Amino acid sequence: MLKVRNRLLGAAGAVAAAGAIAVPGVAVAAAAPHTPRATGIEKFQLMSASATSSTASIIARGVFIAGGVDHAGSKVDTAVFPGGSFKIVHSRGTGSQSFNPRTCLMTVNQHGTYKLSGGTGKYAGISGSGTYHVSILAVGPSSGGKCLKHKPPVAFQQFIRGAGPVKL
Repeated sequence: MLKVRNRLLGAAGAVAAAGAIAVPGVAVAAAAPHTPRATGIEKFQLMSASATSSTASIIARGVFIAGGVDHAGSKVDTAVFPGGSFKIVHSRGTGSQSFNPRTCLMTVNQHGTYKLSGGTGKYAGISGSGTYHVSILAVGPSSGGKCLKHKPPVAFQQFIRGAGPVKL
């Protein structure tokens, strides 16, 4: 579980990044048309129910509205939406984390910053930055009353919410 947790914490820092509720690699909604050179606040929400997947369902709303897939990286994620993509460079994240060896429950609450760049297609020229918060609850497997720390969780929920100004 510690190895999985360390991997999760690296991915958890991904603001607009991690896990998949939808089928991995498949965009879930069409991007709404946007006005060239639009500016405003963009909000991102990511959801994952898998501790071992490197993708997450992502929804963006604000200057543009789109649903797609985030491909998590240790420092840079790639958000892929219909008609284009962009990079999310994110900090590692700081905050609390705990693991209860009696119940096998892991909790993570962290926050950090991100910057947007490297847009393609509809997102060419995108720039912006903001803050994110990640919340993870996971239950590790157990056998004989002991937590199996080196196996993936039997239940996992991760939510990442981010917001900040964007220029498109």
